[in-house]
Amino acid sequence: MNFAGDASPMASAPAHRAGKTTAPRLTREDWLNAAFRAAIEGGFGAVKVLLLADTLGVTRGSFYWHFADHAELVRALIDRWYARELALDERLASPASTDAATSILAILDNAIAYSSQNRDNDRFEQALRSLASKDHSVAQLLENVDRERLRTLRTHYLRLTGDAATARDLSALLYLAVVGSNEALNRPSADAKMAEYLKSIIARHLVQSFKTKA
Repeated sequence: MNFAGDASPMASAPAHRAGKTTAPRLTREDWLNAAFRAAIEGGFGAVKVLLLADTLGVTRGSFYWHFADHAELVRALIDRWYARELALDERLASPASTDAATSILAILDNAIAYSSQNRDNDRFEQALRSLASKDHSVAQLLENVDRERLRTLRTHYLRLTGDAATARDLSALLYLAVVGSNEALNRPSADAKMAEYLKSIIARHLVQSFKTKA
């Protein structure tokens, strides 16, 4: 789940290159983008140096210009995603409006629109959460991301409701609603109409009804 609609620097991998070479023509970002693409298509089990080299049209020699080993590649890929998520959360913590409901609706709108228009980042996060079941350090990292996202929502809900307990509960409910919506929007049958419907019912029940009471 992403809270902002920025275009992802991770979403596109370089095209297949004819022939193989050990020359360091590929950049570190080329390898990271290829690894990102492999993760969203087959999970982190598909992030293998030989497979990536074949996709990129080079030998493993090119890989070692940029990474010591496979573990360093995976860590760099995860760290890049994590840094981006924290930066987005920090930006969204600042109110988009003096009206709290408007700020929450802006986050909701961006999250749903981003998921429906660019599914790659949602799929990468799904792959990352699957990896977390086997890797404690990844699980801890995701806990940090979830905590920051909830903190951002709670800040805005506290302005809206004036009650800490209510703000905490509504933040959790909206977060779960968006996560569920992202899952639904990743289905092949999902379309813009479904995205608008999901956004409207979340907004009506978890934001607008409380704006009326405030």
